[in-house]
Amino acid sequence: MKKLEQFIYTILDKKSKKMLVIVLTVFAFFGSLLMFPAQLVLAKMLPGKSDNTFSIYVDTPSGSSIEQTKNVSSCVVDFLQKEKEVMNIELFLGQGIPLDYAGLVKGTGMKSAENVAEISVNLTDKHQRDEPSFLMTQRLRPLVKDKCEKLVPQTTIKFIEQPAGPPTMASIVVEVYGENLNEIRKISTDVADILSKTKGLVDVDMMADEIYSKYELVPDKEKIARSGLSVEQVNNILYLAFEGMVIAHKNAKDFPDQIPIFLALDKKSKQLRSDEKEVLQSKISSLNLMNTEGMLVPLSEVVTIRKADSSPMIMHKNLNRMINVIAETDMVSQVYPLLDAREKMMEYFAKKYEVDKEPGITTYMFDLHLTDKKTGEKFLLRWDGEMKVTLDTFRDLGAAFITALVLIFLLLVVYYKSFVLSGIILLGSFLSLIGVIVGHWVANWFTSETFFLTATSLIGFIALMGISSRNSLLLIDFAKSLMQCHGMPKRQAIAVATATRAKPIALTAVAIILGSALLASDPIFGGLGVALISGTVAAVFVSLFFVPILMDSAKAMDFKAAEYCDINNISITK
Repeated sequence: MKKLEQFIYTILDKKSKKMLVIVLTVFAFFGSLLMFPAQLVLAKMLPGKSDNTFSIYVDTPSGSSIEQTKNVSSCVVDFLQKEKEVMNIELFLGQGIPLDYAGLVKGTGMKSAENVAEISVNLTDKHQRDEPSFLMTQRLRPLVKDKCEKLVPQTTIKFIEQPAGPPTMASIVVEVYGENLNEIRKISTDVADILSKTKGLVDVDMMADEIYSKYELVPDKEKIARSGLSVEQVNNILYLAFEGMVIAHKNAKDFPDQIPIFLALDKKSKQLRSDEKEVLQSKISSLNLMNTEGMLVPLSEVVTIRKADSSPMIMHKNLNRMINVIAETDMVSQVYPLLDAREKMMEYFAKKYEVDKEPGITTYMFDLHLTDKKTGEKFLLRWDGEMKVTLDTFRDLGAAFITALVLIFLLLVVYYKSFVLSGIILLGSFLSLIGVIVGHWVANWFTSETFFLTATSLIGFIALMGISSRNSLLLIDFAKSLMQCHGMPKRQAIAVATATRAKPIALTAVAIILGSALLASDPIFGGLGVALISGTVAAVFVSLFFVPILMDSAKAMDFKAAEYCDINNISITK
């Protein structure tokens, strides 16, 4: 320890070496902060979670037939069956799977249409395969999309993983609010186009029904009555001709309820040659009904064919009309694609609208307010999804961190009766942030996927505040005792205190590092483990080299020798 004592004393005694340590520390601090804009360290709420299952949502355009949806779904299933890690696949055609963790907020239970399907993929145990599920979906997504989406134009195939944290509708959600429904749809389409062109975003989808043309078969009640038919007869033959219907029920001893008997024409009879009105008219003309007088009446005589647009579903949130545009991140942080897409939206919408940013630092700090330059109509683009959860979490953890700083500072002021000494201890603790950030950068070298700075990393940093504060306390108290009770000069006392306390500080750090090593490999709490390990290493260096310089420069450390001092029950009288 004599060598360390001499080394510390040499640093304190020479102004050039003191300045070198200060400059290096400041450079390391600001250099670590610059890793965020340089994207060397990426922040995210929680990293990907490897699971034994994932889901695939198939959404063909509104108005698509069940056969078209089945063709796309079968293409996906056939592709996945070639994967050796896939154990079994379940296809739910025209509906969603039974509610799971992810489906609670993604609306799986509400799926009931011919243009939707959901595929549940079960994998081998995650402990027995090398590829995590989130990397498997990242690899399969472009291959499946390229092969299957083109079967039916405007089809969307989305890979849904079980979330590692709070379930959200998507990584990035843009809520488009406004009163003019047609204009909302146009804005939402533009937003979806911008997101689809943003690097790092996949599975972009606008959660609104497409408006398509259709033919309505309208029974003419007056003609039906004059022809001696009933409306029920007309409705029944229409259902039988195009869909099918329940015509009777069967009882069975093994079933508590009646079993419906469903009658439908064969596929060839139900299908039309084309979507032209004349073909449909010919189909209806071939259908005849017998009236009360025993005469056959062509169905075309009592049914009118009318072309009309579909009626899309209208969604509301907080009593306001809105449309959701969603996107998933492709193993990247949500922050950078969001900022990129937001800048593009501001530039694009500025041509037609007056764009106002949300003022102040709030949860909705990224919102955009649009005002039509001609009509004065107002619209709102609100960001939600995992991005909002991330902002809320980091905001709350930031508030907790500031609260911890204030409480520690107040306790130290009460103990030392000095703002300067309390500030030295807090500054030394805060500089452990250097190790936390650099540790995540280094950890990224040894992982196959991106190692994010997560919410658990911030929890580790908050915990480090108390641990690293203890190191500075040891140095200040011991140096104070040496100066008061042994009359040592300040610099010598600081050097002796640093060299003497280096061993217990190092042993404490080793204990923390060994205890946190088990967390470092965990997919969720890995950030906590890395923050504790790397932050502790940084705290040791800051405590042993930077804090002594602050102590030497502080006038609050100019303690005078006491007339009487008691150290370990040994009285020293001057």
